[in-house]
Amino acid sequence: MTDAISGALRRSLSLARPDDIYNAIVDAHRDLDDEQCRAFDARLILLLANHVGDEAVIREALVAARDPSRGGAE
Repeated sequence: MTDAISGALRRSLSLARPDDIYNAIVDAHRDLDDEQCRAFDARLILLLANHVGDEAVIREALVAARDPSRGGAE
């Protein structure tokens, strides 16, 4: 359900195995230096943003990720 505070961004857990996804992301960074990690993260973010395809949702996620008090993960 969408409300005025959360907008269109889905905030409930929708991954069946979130720990596995977390570990896959950590593993994907293995053996990368800091610059390579930043480049990898940027590419991954752009790929996922394109997949989401909803500018309002992406902008809401940016705000939430930047400010944990607005619903981002800490």
